[in-house]
Amino acid sequence: MTSITLFHLHKDFLQKVRKWLENREINNIQLAHFLCRVIPSQCPFERDITLFGRKLFHIPAMCKLNPFYEQLVTLRFRALCYLADECGEDVNVYC
Repeated sequence: MTSITLFHLHKDFLQKVRKWLENREINNIQLAHFLCRVIPSQCPFERDITLFGRKLFHIPAMCKLNPFYEQLVTLRFRALCYLADECGEDVNVYC
């Protein structure tokens, strides 16, 4: 296979996964709780590295490099909305 064909296969696969994540409906309370626990509310990689109280360097947020970042954040938001609107639960524990 040529590299162009592999690129198109990779692009098609990513597009299919994105569509699946976008079309996933949240209608199960256990699934909603699971998604809210597993998908972080903010990027866990961003941090300052300090030594003896002095900031050495900053590691920037790299979550946006994830090809599914937008879809995962949207899926977490839909799960939070389901818990709050449909189930009447307090979602402050996930914020």
